[in-house]
Amino acid sequence: MTQSIPAQVTRFNEQLERRIDDAIQHFGCFIQAVGGGDEEPPFAYTVGLYGLGHPELIVFGLDVESAAGTLNWFFARIRDGGGLTPGEIVSPPGSGTRFLVEARPGAGRALFAANRYYHRSRRNPVRAFQLTWDADGAFPGEPGYPYPAGLQAPVNPGGCGAA
Repeated sequence: MTQSIPAQVTRFNEQLERRIDDAIQHFGCFIQAVGGGDEEPPFAYTVGLYGLGHPELIVFGLDVESAAGTLNWFFARIRDGGGLTPGEIVSPPGSGTRFLVEARPGAGRALFAANRYYHRSRRNPVRAFQLTWDADGAFPGEPGYPYPAGLQAPVNPGGCGAA
């Protein structure tokens, strides 16, 4: 006999919550990758920073390996006492990439696993910072940025550097 769709969803959510809990216990955080679609860029985010009193992190437009490496580096920095502030530009050693830290509105829609894990609602989601990366020395919305505007789902309509 096949399980009903609600039973399958419940079972999946329970398994995901166990995986997240195991990862947080062993590594300090869990990284959730989400594949992009025709009009949506891929993204990945942390689950576990909220438990340390820091906003979760989300990065758009990178492949899974690059996103995981980026989020793991930033997690270690935060775990070791180096918090982040919106507007700050951080350059991980040896990466050649700068990341602009931005407050992420509407995190409830994007950080499903984090909100579920911390029992937060869409009306009161976990806080999150977006890590927007530069390319060729430019951030989205700046002259010389070589990728389509929507690749990093800019927080501000005028580009990531806009107020």
